Amino acid sequence: MSKTDRFAIAEGDVTMKAVVTTGNGGYEKLEYRDVPIPELQPGEVLVQVLAAGINNTEINTRLGWYSSKVTQGTENLKESVAESSDAAQTADGGWNEATPFPFIQGTDCCGRVMACSEGTDRILIGRRILIRPCIRSNGWDSLNNIWMASDFDGAFAQFVKIPASEVFPVDCDWSDEELGTIPCAYGTAENLVHRAGVDERSHVLVSGASGGVGSAVVQLCKRRGARVTAIAGKDKVAQVKALGTDRVLERSQSVCEMLGDNSVDVVIDNVAGEGFSEMTQVLTRGGRYVSSGAIAGPIVSLDMRTLYLKDLRLIGCTAWDEPVFPNLVSYIERGEIKPLLAKSFPLSEIETAQREFTRKHHVGKFVLVPPSLTAEQSRI
Repeated sequence: MSKTDRFAIAEGDVTMKAVVTTGNGGYEKLEYRDVPIPELQPGEVLVQVLAAGINNTEINTRLGWYSSKVTQGTENLKESVAESSDAAQTADGGWNEATPFPFIQGTDCCGRVMACSEGTDRILIGRRILIRPCIRSNGWDSLNNIWMASDFDGAFAQFVKIPASEVFPVDCDWSDEELGTIPCAYGTAENLVHRAGVDERSHVLVSGASGGVGSAVVQLCKRRGARVTAIAGKDKVAQVKALGTDRVLERSQSVCEMLGDNSVDVVIDNVAGEGFSEMTQVLTRGGRYVSSGAIAGPIVSLDMRTLYLKDLRLIGCTAWDEPVFPNLVSYIERGEIKPLLAKSFPLSEIETAQREFTRKHHVGKFVLVPPSLTAEQSRI
């Protein structure tokens, strides 16, 4: 089926509510409407979406920020797009690959399995689950990966389909909305911490610690017994301190002046921008700089002498490693981490939710809740 007719509806078909992102641009590209319920292929399950978290990646994808032509931070791009109701299409907005518009975004999903196709275990039906959104498409020996809600339809809908291998039952007393905060932010955070080899001997510096990924990184580092210094805005210092950090620096403070050179074993930084050079200065010899984002700007200045004379390792993290998601589920079930739910919104109010999200006045995650199923939908 072509991109233009993917969402055509035949008369009498059972449909679902979804937010369809129609192209690069502002909020006018988000359309809340009826679309067909996904048809399962062998090996797939149909999941009723109970809660879907909001992430930077959905907004950045809509804006086309992943294009290599974009050199500014995400905040400036959001402002420039918001001022224009006629944003140009960005052909390589999926990091030098085309984004599959029109499609359904939504990288986080807490849901319930409603139906199974051929080749799947029917014991999953009725289970409350989390979806692993990062799929290692060529197996664990290859870093090639595809993402739900970037490469195929996601969870900003009443239903989503996904390979059964990416479904993880969760047994806990958390609410649906609390579980909806977990997959993207905590999966990314666990991958960062795992790749960096954080343990009880590590002093870790975490930038952007009030955000979804940053606040998860703090918890996951403390769970490993590490010493954590966090960076946050002045108005969020108390909330970030409450996560268990050993020290919180205000964003306006110089990291080098406050900590000193060669004082940190690991930097976990999704901010980048002008502060990048200080991050490498505070790293000790053999230190690790780990990143999965660059909200303050993707183009940075690196003194190569700092890199090689200090034997630093720069680690990029997009493809999740195999232990990451099973680890998260086990942490939840053992009560070793806690959700940081900032606010919930009905799915139909996605524009309001994303506008508030981009103001960055909150700590933790925003979550969208789809409407309850109709009687006809419940019979699927």
